[in-house]
Amino acid sequence: MRAKVALVYDARAETGRPDASDTLVEARAIAAVLEANGYGTVMLPVGLDLGALERKLRELAPYAVFNLVESLDGRGELVHVVPALLESLGVAFTGCSSLALAATSNKLAAKKTLAAADIATPPVFAGGANPGPWIVKSVFEHSSLGIDDSSVVDRGDDVAAVLAARRAELGGEWFAERFVPGRELNVAVIAAPERPRVLPVAEIRFEGFPPGKPAIVGYAAKWHVDSFEYRNTVRSFAVEPELAVRAERLALACWELFGLDGYARVDFRVAEAGLAFVLEVNANPCLAPDAGFAAALEQAHIGFADAIEWLIADARRRAPGGRG
Repeated sequence: MRAKVALVYDARAETGRPDASDTLVEARAIAAVLEANGYGTVMLPVGLDLGALERKLRELAPYAVFNLVESLDGRGELVHVVPALLESLGVAFTGCSSLALAATSNKLAAKKTLAAADIATPPVFAGGANPGPWIVKSVFEHSSLGIDDSSVVDRGDDVAAVLAARRAELGGEWFAERFVPGRELNVAVIAAPERPRVLPVAEIRFEGFPPGKPAIVGYAAKWHVDSFEYRNTVRSFAVEPELAVRAERLALACWELFGLDGYARVDFRVAEAGLAFVLEVNANPCLAPDAGFAAALEQAHIGFADAIEWLIADARRRAPGGRG
């Protein structure tokens, strides 16, 4: 009988925005790899009824759960709830712990943790007429939700209006931080069999952006395939070695600081003076075949199927009793 892996994800992904429905693409790709690797798979959309999820898991008794929950009932602030349930049940699951997810999904809390560890991160807007530029972001939601050119604000006096507009349009909590003009880097880390392995450093290049247009990876750049931003934000792995090494060390420092497991990605902005600022620590980033993590695996000559197997092995190793 084949070992069974349950792939759990937010049920809202089946009817949600492009960033949410992309989870289905991710889940199907991973399920196909698991099936090819000899596992049986079960797709398990989840909602707020955790009792129903617990009953289903007890019925399935899976070898492991592949945790693809990026939100619960469409709410990013609940990303840690399903892993907390899995931990309470002693079920092996991929990716980060509930504690790490809670610590990183709240961007304001994560920034305080980074600052306390002397890891540079852009300061948060504290109000008043402080000159910009500032950039407005969601506290809990990822995937560049609500980020577009209007998110970058030159005057502190105008930040409140953008914050109010985002709350009215999308709900949730929002904040502003110092916008760092410069280069954008992504550094992926995976729990390889021996130790966490940093994958090749990627740079997002803003090609052909006209003067005055903010060089940002906004929602359109990620999800609107016919947009200028999507076509002109180009991933490159041609990062100079000295900068790549610094970014790799910072990514590993973030991995240790937040107690990450499985896989993660750290996003940076590098100012003209060369200082690298951590923008976000992304626990359990997207593993879809067209996403940045998969591209970094390919650049490192790591097969996607091998990486999925590593994550299952890591899940089993961390489960109660170390059932690797």
